[in-house]
Amino acid sequence: MEEDWMLHGSRPEDQKVGLISWAGTYLTAENYGNKITAVAKGLGRRQTWELIVCNEQDEDSQAVVRLQSVHGHILLPEGDGSVYCGWPENSQHGYFLLRFHRHGKWTLQCMVTGHYLESDGEDVFCTSRVLSAYHMWAPRPALHVHVMLYSPITRCYVRASPEQGCAWVDAPVPYLEECGFLLHFHDGLYHLESSSHHFLSQNARLVSRPSPQTAFHLQLRPGGQVALGDGEGCLLYPQGSRALLALGSNAMGGEEWFVLQHCTAWITIKSKNRKFVTIVSDLEVCARSERMTPMSFFQYESNPNTNAIQLRSVTGQYLAQRSHRAVVGDGQKLEPEAIFCVNWNCGKIILRAANGRYVGVTSNGFLIATSSHPGPSEEFRICLVNRPFLALRGRYGYVGTSSEHDQLQCNMDQPDCIQLLPCRQSIYHFQAQGGTFWSLTAYGTFRPWGKFALNFCLELRGSNLLAVLAPNGYYIRADSSGVLLADSEAITSECLWEF
Repeated sequence: MEEDWMLHGSRPEDQKVGLISWAGTYLTAENYGNKITAVAKGLGRRQTWELIVCNEQDEDSQAVVRLQSVHGHILLPEGDGSVYCGWPENSQHGYFLLRFHRHGKWTLQCMVTGHYLESDGEDVFCTSRVLSAYHMWAPRPALHVHVMLYSPITRCYVRASPEQGCAWVDAPVPYLEECGFLLHFHDGLYHLESSSHHFLSQNARLVSRPSPQTAFHLQLRPGGQVALGDGEGCLLYPQGSRALLALGSNAMGGEEWFVLQHCTAWITIKSKNRKFVTIVSDLEVCARSERMTPMSFFQYESNPNTNAIQLRSVTGQYLAQRSHRAVVGDGQKLEPEAIFCVNWNCGKIILRAANGRYVGVTSNGFLIATSSHPGPSEEFRICLVNRPFLALRGRYGYVGTSSEHDQLQCNMDQPDCIQLLPCRQSIYHFQAQGGTFWSLTAYGTFRPWGKFALNFCLELRGSNLLAVLAPNGYYIRADSSGVLLADSEAITSECLWEF
C-alpha cells in the first residue's frame, strides 16, 4: 500500500513562497493599485507568491517561472526597469529565469530584458544585468509551519523518536504524531521542532532547546522540495540500514531532497457505546474496540466549501457504504459510496451516507446506514490523534502573543503552540506555553495566563481547517485589528483556522 501514499504532482500551496531581499524585507503586492514594494518585515498574505513553473530546464540549477500575487496578478517587469502587478501583455511578458544559488538563495532574471529583480530595501526594480548580492532573494515556504517531510527515494516520512533521541526516515504512513514538525524560521535559518518539543541538531540528536547547532540552511525547489544543510556542504539525508536522519556529504540519487507537506489530520471516531470505530478483517467496520489501534485511525479529508468528507484508513482505502447499507473499509478515492455528508453539533458528528440514510451502530457493533432520521445511535465523537498541539493560522496570520499587547493576537508572523489537553471527545483545554491556560475576558478577547482550564470545542471544517467554539458559545474569529475574538454566531471565513 506504500504506493498509495506517494505524492503525485504538487499542489498550489506547495508552490507558494515569500521572497526575502538582502535587507531582510519581503516582496509585497500592495492593496492599492498595482504597486510592488519590499518594506514588510513579516510573511503575510500580500507577501505570499505562487510560483507558476513554466519550464524546468534543469532541476538542479534553474527553471522558468512566473510569480502570481494573492490578488491573482502576475509580477511584471517593464522595459524602463519598473515592476508592477497586472496582466501580461503578450506570451513572453512576466517570465523569469529562476536560478538556485549557495545557501538556498534565488535570483530572478527577466527573460525578455535580461535584467535581475532587485530591491533597495523599499522599492523593487529590474534594471541591472550585472549579478550582485542585491539581486539575491531568500525563499521562505508559505506553507503552514506544522509540516511533514516525505522522502520520495525511500517512500517514507521522517519520524522523530524522543525515546531514542533522534529522527528516522522510516514511516510509510504518517498517522503518528511523531511525523509532525514545526518549521521555525529565525534570522534566515530554520529549526525543526518535533511534536514532543525537541529540536533536531546537527549531530543528529534531539535536544531540548534551539541553538546555533539546531539551525539549518534550507534549499527550496519548485513543488515544495527542500533540502536542509549546515551551509558547509553537508545535508540531511537517511543513512544506514535504519535510515537515521543525519548530516552527510555523500548523498546519492537525490536522497537529500524531501517533499514538504502540510501535516495531515488523523482522527479516531467513538460511537455512543464509547467504543472505537475500527476496520477488522481488512473490510468490516465496527465499533466494538475499547483500545485504539492503527486500524482505528482515519485521515480526515474534506472541502471547506461543502459538508462532504472522506475517511481514509492507514491502508490507503476509504470507508464506504455498500450493498445492504453496511459501511466497509475498501472504498476508493472519490468513489460516490466513499463520500459522506457531515453535520456538526457541539463536538458530535452525524454522517449521512450515499444512500441518503444516516450511519449508525447496530446492536452487535457494525456500522450501517439505515436510519432516515438521526438519533443517539447515529451520533459520533471524534478525537485528534496526531495533534498534541495546535498552531493556528487565520486570515491575517498566526495566533500568538506579542510583547506589545496583553491579549492574544491573530496577525503574528509565527505561532505560539497551543497544547491540547483532551477532556472529552472533541472538547479540549487550551494550555499556553508557560503551563497556564487560555482565559476569556468579558469583551470576548483572550489572555494566555489563566489559572483555570476552559472548555473549547473543535469542529473540523476542511482537511486542515477547523472552527473553534469558545466557552461563551461563540466561534473564535480573526479580526482585522489583529485581536483574537470570540464573538461570531456563525462560521465565516474569519472563523476558519488552518492547523
